[in-house]
Amino acid sequence: MAQSSSATTMIPVTEQFWSLVDKADRRFSLVRDLPIFGRNRNDLEFHKAFKIYTRLWRMQQENRQRLVEAGMKRWEVGEIASRIAQLYYGQYQRTSDGACLSEAYVFYEAILDRDYFRDTASNSSASAGGQDMVLANKQLRFLARFLTVCLVIGNREMVTRLTSQLKTLLDDCRKTFQEAEYKEWKHVMQEISKFLKADTSFMNKRPLRYNYAFDTPPDSLPPVGPAAAAVTTRNLLLRDSLLCSHYPHEVKFTELTLDTFRMLQCLEWDPCGSFAQQIGSRSNQTDTGPQKTNLLQDLKDPSLPPNPLKTILYRPSATHYLTVLATKCEELPADGILLIYLSAAGDSRVTSENYEKIAGSFRNLGISSSSDKDPSKKEGRLWLGYRANEGSSYVYPCDLIPFTRRPLFLIIDSCNAHAFKSINGEEKGETVAMLLSPISRSPVPPTPGSNVDPTRQQNNGSQFTMFLTAPLQAFCILIGKSSYDFDTDKYVEAEKLFHLSLNDLEAALITSAGLHAVWVEALGDPFLRRFLLRFIFCRAVLALFKPNSQNDGFTPTCLPSLPESVNPGMQICQAAIRRMALFFGAVDQFDLSEMSVQPEQSGDELSTI
Repeated sequence: MAQSSSATTMIPVTEQFWSLVDKADRRFSLVRDLPIFGRNRNDLEFHKAFKIYTRLWRMQQENRQRLVEAGMKRWEVGEIASRIAQLYYGQYQRTSDGACLSEAYVFYEAILDRDYFRDTASNSSASAGGQDMVLANKQLRFLARFLTVCLVIGNREMVTRLTSQLKTLLDDCRKTFQEAEYKEWKHVMQEISKFLKADTSFMNKRPLRYNYAFDTPPDSLPPVGPAAAAVTTRNLLLRDSLLCSHYPHEVKFTELTLDTFRMLQCLEWDPCGSFAQQIGSRSNQTDTGPQKTNLLQDLKDPSLPPNPLKTILYRPSATHYLTVLATKCEELPADGILLIYLSAAGDSRVTSENYEKIAGSFRNLGISSSSDKDPSKKEGRLWLGYRANEGSSYVYPCDLIPFTRRPLFLIIDSCNAHAFKSINGEEKGETVAMLLSPISRSPVPPTPGSNVDPTRQQNNGSQFTMFLTAPLQAFCILIGKSSYDFDTDKYVEAEKLFHLSLNDLEAALITSAGLHAVWVEALGDPFLRRFLLRFIFCRAVLALFKPNSQNDGFTPTCLPSLPESVNPGMQICQAAIRRMALFFGAVDQFDLSEMSVQPEQSGDELSTI
């Protein structure tokens, strides 16, 4: 061993460095091609990659001058830092560890601040029309990757800066790029522009993540009352989730759609304490980059529980989707609940003949489908965006039944969501908790000066998903209040009133004797409790909204049914909606009974906008 160490020291440091770069490249390629789903799968490969890049990063820091004299370019340092950032982001995708996301941001920011991809030597030899094409492509890819991290982490100021740089660089490269290559990057530029136009500052008035400044801390959640006494609770928690969204022409950036982007954030804790400040300060380092001796050391925030795992699929085949779902069910911990979020276009081309074939296949398998007795539960399907034969392109409600052996929390956002009612009563062991969107999107008043059809799904994402992830903003958009109608102070007042309304709905729900056992379990998890309360609010708002004219097609549903005490027609729900409508001066837009009167409130609370 001593001889090996001695032999290594005899090799020039420059040769050691380039040899390690080759080794790191091979390891990075291996890790990059690994699937991002699967609990504790391929952890060893990721740690090996981090270990190699730890050595590589330290070597270039300690021997920078010698390596530069031997021909190392600044962009090559940037490439190492970019690989490290990509590893961190990949680790975040696999583990949902927000600290890994923060570390990816730190390394990307270092690249940006030090202009690692603006190599003066390359630029001097480039054609007069613009930068060297290879280097320009590296910089464009870096900007696109950093943009994704900044969107997910919520740094909109940096997103604006990067978008501007991306546009400027693309304009500079127009003459030197091939037409197809330029069009590809132009499409990326158009995607981010549409994304930012839809995800406005108004939509980000408060963090979508679970934030103790806005959301009740887990140890302060009020316990479920009488219903819990009759249920043997297992103290289940949300441990994993599968998110998938696809609509034709929907707003997205790369493979992150607006709906999954919002849902992704709603399934994470918001680090708002000293640990977040400590992570954020790491970018203020010397010119050699972030000082890291071990890239995976001290990344956990001890003040917060771990985030639930998340896997986002974009336009998967049905078989791939079900493979991932099967893996997640197989690896779900004994105390875990799996959330399935599926937002996709429904297919209404389900004829009576096709339905009879489906129902017949159920009967042939010995399954007595409740849909045989209830015609409203006829089978529908959702298109995942994968372009192939029908069997590989669609997900049917019956596809999910084999996975009901594990606790599932199902959110379906589609005009065909009602078809998934057929799952209820056919489960193979665990009752599925289901939140199902309305068949139709409620009409909203047009934005002044806009020619855009306000009912189109793709303009600002799904209305139902918006109510579950940003309910106050969804309410404002529904009644025609835009971000220009009130300032931050007014928004804070509105947020307090909304929180008060949700507290009232929560009190009515948890004290109801008829609460189903599956909802008792769901209420034990902070994320699922928040989704359920927002669903009740959403259902009440849409059911009482006058333009909907009591049409059930505009109202979301859930299974098993919730207690009557939180139905839209009940006084507690009407009082909650009246409170919000009074504040915004929109009482005339809702069908509210005269009995839904609020307790005395201060003049400030009832001030209208």
